[in-house]
Amino acid sequence: MAEKNLVAHDPAVANSWQKLKEFTDARIGLGRAGSAIPTKRLLEFQMDHANARDAVHIPMDMEKLLDGLPSKYGHLILESRAVDRATYLQRPDCGRSLSDSSVKSLNSYREAQTDKFKAAIVIVDGLSSTAVQAYAGAMTGTLCNLMEEKGYSLAPICIVQQGRVAIGDEIGEILGVDLLILMVGERPGLSSPDSLGIYYTFKPALGLQDSARNCISNIRPAGLSFQEAADKLIWLIDESIKINQSGVMLKDESEPIDAITGEEQSVFLLSN
Repeated sequence: MAEKNLVAHDPAVANSWQKLKEFTDARIGLGRAGSAIPTKRLLEFQMDHANARDAVHIPMDMEKLLDGLPSKYGHLILESRAVDRATYLQRPDCGRSLSDSSVKSLNSYREAQTDKFKAAIVIVDGLSSTAVQAYAGAMTGTLCNLMEEKGYSLAPICIVQQGRVAIGDEIGEILGVDLLILMVGERPGLSSPDSLGIYYTFKPALGLQDSARNCISNIRPAGLSFQEAADKLIWLIDESIKINQSGVMLKDESEPIDAITGEEQSVFLLSN
């Protein structure tokens, strides 16, 4: 029997909040078994907690990640100043800057190039290697296709281990690009251990504040699709070029969902 039917006939679980679970993965309407929650819900919580911890601590499979990326642009593997995962978690500052060896190799690469790149895509493990491992390849492929259509030349894809968002500014400055796109595994939640985020910066430079970036969050099958995220990013890029900046001065006024689908949006809390 399907779980939905079980819920309807299980007095420990059935309650008026159950209908809201159609709209959210949040832990609502769990029910009660005596003074505790039902065993099934407790086990689900423990599993979700374990998945969230794994997302933070399991290292990326670099070979598998590279296999899923577009090969035509090449790639550069870099590392932050965080020498291991423990240092990365305890010293956020170490994850925001490149190691000396990575700075040297990136400078050497740039000096050997005669062409100037317009944009760079940086992939960072962040706080969820699960998200990066699962979706960075498909997201990068979708985005590269749109970037090519717009005529934006792409630098080799940079992959950074033990990195945080701000590390992209240093990479973008060394490469001399105008458009910096950084994909990162977002801090995992109990219902979303696999959320991928994109941070966009116009004219990246070392030392920029967070206010200089735009963020597109919750990219995953249960959230924002790859195509939707790519379309939104392209809109932000085009607008940033017009106003010569990104961040808080660049408001996301891309076409709303109801205008795209033509469907009237309703407030589920007020619906019958």
